[in-house]
Amino acid sequence: MTATTTAPPAAASAPALRRPPARLRAWATRAPLLPALVFMIVVTQLPFVATLVISFFDWNALYPKARRFTWFDNYQQVLTDADLRHSVWVTVLLTASVVIASLVLGLALALLLDRKFKGRGVVRTLLIAPFLVVPVAAALLWKHVLYNPEYGLLNGLLHYVGGPQPDWVSNTPLLAVEASLVWQWTPFMMLILLAGLQSRDQQQIEAARVDGASDWQIFRHLTLPHLRRYLELGALLGSIYIVQNFDAVFTLTSGGLGTANLPYTVYQSFYQAHENGLASAAGVLVVIGSIIIATFALRVVSSLFREEVSR
Repeated sequence: MTATTTAPPAAASAPALRRPPARLRAWATRAPLLPALVFMIVVTQLPFVATLVISFFDWNALYPKARRFTWFDNYQQVLTDADLRHSVWVTVLLTASVVIASLVLGLALALLLDRKFKGRGVVRTLLIAPFLVVPVAAALLWKHVLYNPEYGLLNGLLHYVGGPQPDWVSNTPLLAVEASLVWQWTPFMMLILLAGLQSRDQQQIEAARVDGASDWQIFRHLTLPHLRRYLELGALLGSIYIVQNFDAVFTLTSGGLGTANLPYTVYQSFYQAHENGLASAAGVLVVIGSIIIATFALRVVSSLFREEVSR
């Protein structure tokens, strides 16, 4: 009777390395961003919270011991005071006019740069240059180099053709501020719209040309619908920045002649009238309006990304 031998049991496999939990991996991934997040909160959110708290106080810096909690009285005064309501209207008018004019001129320049011609790179660089100028420097450039009634370039050209010599800032103050802002923000709109033009489906355009469509028909029925999202994005982003503009108003007119917008009114209330609570309330309203506009801008940007990914 022969003994049967059994095969030795298989060696136990080495224990698999345990992966850290998903939550721990997520925190490890986000850890490098925490210093930037803390810095952003300290620099931006804490001052806003302080401004929000101050906006509920009747607080004049000249009489710090007389401050008192007034709930929403400062907001009511901002919304009912005639001068403040006028500054709100000027802000809306200034923002709307500058954004519309910048979009129209930016679209015209984008259509020009979308064509191939000799020296297009140089022209593009020159057209972008106004957006790269510091806002205060741009306002000073318009005030002294162009608008000055004695040695300004505009009056120099009018004198050359025998025209009048107006004082541009005194006669048309709001238009003078708008023109300087349009000059500075047109390149921004041009870049956005030029990116939209270069993302068009060229095969669709060529097919329309083969079918006999004119340039105007292609622009109206193909280009404009394609640029709708880019026009919305330019309008929203431009509105966010222009509604907060302070440099041009302060430099050109110092808020006089009916050109004081809401940011300049906040400056007057805080630094000249020393009304900390009233200025804080007006500033909070500006931030709320900017957040509302920014929300729509983010939605437009998200829709643009979704359209690009779906292609």
